[in-house]
Amino acid sequence: MKTNPVDKASDPPRRSNPESTLPQPLLLQWWQKWGENIKILVLALGLAFLIRTFVAEPRYIPSESMLPTLEIGDRLIVEKLSYYSHLPQRGDIIVFAPPPQLQELGYQKDQAFIKRVIGLPGETIEVKNGRVLIDRQLLTESYIAAPPDYLMSSIVVPPTQLFVMGDNRNNSNDSHVWGFLPTANIIGHACFRFWPLERLGGMR
Repeated sequence: MKTNPVDKASDPPRRSNPESTLPQPLLLQWWQKWGENIKILVLALGLAFLIRTFVAEPRYIPSESMLPTLEIGDRLIVEKLSYYSHLPQRGDIIVFAPPPQLQELGYQKDQAFIKRVIGLPGETIEVKNGRVLIDRQLLTESYIAAPPDYLMSSIVVPPTQLFVMGDNRNNSNDSHVWGFLPTANIIGHACFRFWPLERLGGMR
């Protein structure tokens, strides 16, 4: 038996979905274009914040207090991990927030200082005859600009505090002026100079 073909014209016409032809909202179009880049940027900023807060950060030298070791304009990396496991050692160059006695003189909490660790908790520090003595023993210092031209009577470094000095002994606002540094104020260890390039490297 012969069958007649289906008459397509008799089929009910298909209705297009009006929503499929409407343009997407501008905000959605913009997000589809730039959303991935924004996610990457936010992630990068978050990582940078975490690294700067807990791992390391760059700093520059604004004064002559650490001559000849550090000069004005030197750029440094200050690492923060090592002091989570141990206290600073004598000779370390550290960056720290000003202690309360300096804040009382008008220094801001975020105004960082950089000095060298000289006295550790429990040690007796004295300055006389142009030399630093620790527990009555002369401290050998090859890094200073000149011997100190002042006297300081013997003092004992309290627990959880340090005695810090600038290498430019006669032009440094340090512990011989304002006292001891609480270890809680330490920001990190200045361990590497990355600028200027001719003096690139670690510091002692």
